[in-house]
Amino acid sequence: ECCSKKRSELSLFVLASSLCLCLCRAEDSAMENIVTEKKAEESHRQDSADLLVFILLLTLTILTIWLFKHRRCRFLHETGLAMIYGLLVGVVLRYAIHVPSDMNNVTLSCNVNASPATLLVNVSGKFYEYTLKGEISGNEINDIQDNEMLRKVTFDPEVFFNILLPPIIFHAGYSLKRRHFFRNLGSILAYAFVGTVVSCFIIGLFMYGCVLLMKQIGHLGGDFFFTDCLFFGAIVSATDPVTVLAIFNELQVDADLYALLFGESVLNDAVALVLSSSIVAYQPEGDNTHTFEAMAMLKSFGIFLGVFSGSFALGVATGVVTALISFNFTKLRDLPLLETALFFLMSWSTFLLAEACGFTGVVAVLFCGMTQAHYTFNNLSPESKDRTKQLFELLNFLAENFIFSYMGLTLFTFHNHVFNPIFIVGAFLAVFLGRAANIYPLSFLLNLSRRNKITSNFQHMMMFAGLRGAMTFALSIRDTATYARQMMFSTTLLVVFFTVWICGGGTTQMLSCQKIRVGVDTDQENFIGPDGVERRSTKQESAWLFRIWYNFDHNYLKPILTHSGPPLTATFPACCGPLARCLTSPQAYENEGQLKDSDSDLILNDGDISLAYGDITVSTDATGAHTSGTPVGGVAVNSDVALDRELAFSDHELVIRGTRLVLPMDDSEHPLPLDSHRHKNETMSLVS
Repeated sequence: ECCSKKRSELSLFVLASSLCLCLCRAEDSAMENIVTEKKAEESHRQDSADLLVFILLLTLTILTIWLFKHRRCRFLHETGLAMIYGLLVGVVLRYAIHVPSDMNNVTLSCNVNASPATLLVNVSGKFYEYTLKGEISGNEINDIQDNEMLRKVTFDPEVFFNILLPPIIFHAGYSLKRRHFFRNLGSILAYAFVGTVVSCFIIGLFMYGCVLLMKQIGHLGGDFFFTDCLFFGAIVSATDPVTVLAIFNELQVDADLYALLFGESVLNDAVALVLSSSIVAYQPEGDNTHTFEAMAMLKSFGIFLGVFSGSFALGVATGVVTALISFNFTKLRDLPLLETALFFLMSWSTFLLAEACGFTGVVAVLFCGMTQAHYTFNNLSPESKDRTKQLFELLNFLAENFIFSYMGLTLFTFHNHVFNPIFIVGAFLAVFLGRAANIYPLSFLLNLSRRNKITSNFQHMMMFAGLRGAMTFALSIRDTATYARQMMFSTTLLVVFFTVWICGGGTTQMLSCQKIRVGVDTDQENFIGPDGVERRSTKQESAWLFRIWYNFDHNYLKPILTHSGPPLTATFPACCGPLARCLTSPQAYENEGQLKDSDSDLILNDGDISLAYGDITVSTDATGAHTSGTPVGGVAVNSDVALDRELAFSDHELVIRGTRLVLPMDDSEHPLPLDSHRHKNETMSLVS
C-alpha cells in the first residue's frame, strides 16, 4: 500500500512537471512570436525610412534644379547636384548615426569550405533559415548593427538592371530624332563600335602596366589579371554625356555635333555591356584560365557578335509585334489608358525577355524603342502619343537622378571599397588616352569620305564630353565579390564624379573656347563648310546605307505595319494586286499623300509652299509663281523627295477646312503683325 501510494505521488509529480514544461514551452513560443513580429515591424519601418531618404533626395534635387534653371546657372547639372546630395546623406549615415548593438547577436565559428547561400540552424529542435548577405572583415564584427543599417540602403545590383536602366535606355531610343542621326549614321557606328573596342584595349593595356607596377612595389593585395584590366576598360568606355547633352539642348548647339555625341553614347552603352560580357566569358582551356589563347579569343568574339545580333533581332521583333497589335486592334485607340498600358508593358517586357533568353536587355530595349518610335507611334491615338512620351520622359528623369544620388551614397555606405592611388591615377590617364584614341584617329579616317567634315573644334568637344555615368556605375556594381572588382568599383566612382563635375560643369566654357555655334535651329538645313562658307545640305548628305533601307521601308514596311505611307497597291507589282489590297488598311487610302511620322510635320523643299486640296496640289515658290500638280494618287512619289519629307521636322503646319497648307518658316524672320497675318489668311482662302 505504501509503495502504491508513492507510485501515485510520483506519477502526479511527473504529470505536473510535464504540464509545467508544456506551459513554459507554449509561453516561450508565444514570446518568440511576439519578438518576431516586433522585429518584422521594426524592419518594415526601417525600410520605409530608407526609401524616404531617397525620395527626399530626389525632391531636394528637383527644387534645386528649378532654382538653377531660374537663375540660369550652368556650371553644375542636375546629375551633379544629385551626387552631391547623395554624398552628404552618405556621410550622415556612415558617421553620424549609430545603432545600439543587439545583445542577442551570437558569433559562432564553423569551418566550411564554401559560404552557402542559405543556412539552416537547429536551435532547440527548431530550424531557422538564414541567407548570405556578404563578407564582413574581422574588425567589423563589433559594428554589425551599423553595418546592417548601411547594408539596407545598399540596393541589390539587379534593381539597377531590371528596374532603373530599362526606362533610361528605352527613352534614348524612343526620343531619338532620326534626321541628324541617320545623316551621321556611318560616323556614329564607327565611334560606337570601333571606337569603344579601341578604347577598351587601350585602357586595358595601360591598366595592366599599372597592375604590374603595383605588384613590383608590393601595393597589390590580391589577384588582378589581364582579363580584369580589359573588363575595366570595357565598363569605363561606356560614355553617358547626359550633362553635356542637356546643356547642348538648352543652348541649341550645332545639331550634327549633338547627333554625334548622342548617337555614340546611346550605342556605345550597348556595345560596352556586350563587350564586358564577352570578356567575362573568355575561358582558355587548361589550369590557367588567364593565359592568351587564340581559340578562346575567337569564341569570345563570336559570343559578342551572337549576343549583340540576337539582342538586336529580339528588340526589333518585339517592336514589330507591338506595331502589329496596334495596327490590327484599331478599336484599342478608343481606350487610350489601355493602349498606353499595353505599350508600356510590351516595352518593358523586351528587356526582361532578352535577359531571360541569355541576351542583353540593354541592346534589345534600345532597338525596341527605336522601332516603336518609327512604327508603333504612328498607330497610337493622339492621347496615347502624348502619354507615352511624357511617361518615359518622367521615368528617365527619375531613374537617372536616382542612380546619380545613389552613386554619392555608395561612396560612404559600401563596405568593401579598395582605393589604390596608383590604380586611380592610372585609371584617369587611361581614360584620357582611350578617349583620345577613339576620337582623333577615327575622325581623321571619317573625314576622308565625309562631305560635311568633323572639324577640329568638334573633335575637341567630343573628347571633352566623354563623361561616364549610369551605365559605367551599373556595370561596376553588378559584381564586387573579388578584390579586383572592388578596386574597379571604387575607382569607377571617382572617375564618374570627376567627369560629371569637372567636364560637365565646364561644358559652357569649352563651347566658348572652341567657338562652337550656339542658338542654332535644329530644323535648318544649312551648315558651315570647311572653307567657312554657309551651305545648304542636300539629301545626299544622308548615309547611303540608310537611303537604300529607306526605299524598302517607305514602300513596303511602313504600309504593312502602320496606317501611313503609300498604299501597297501603288508600290507592289501589278501581279500582287490582291495581296496588296488585303494588306493595305483603309486608313492608308485616307492618309495617302499626307505625312504621318513622329519626327516629321513639315514638307519643305527650297522655300516652296505646297497646298494640297482634295486630289489637286498647288505650289507657290518664293517668287509667287504657281504650279499645279497631278493627282496625288495618280503618280508615285519620288523616294528622294519622300526621304526629305520624312527626315524634315517642324511644327509650322496649318489645316483649314480639309486644306493642308505647309508654310516655310525662318527663325530669323520677325513675327508678322496682326494686319499681315489677316491678309495672309485672306490670300489663303482665295487660293483655296
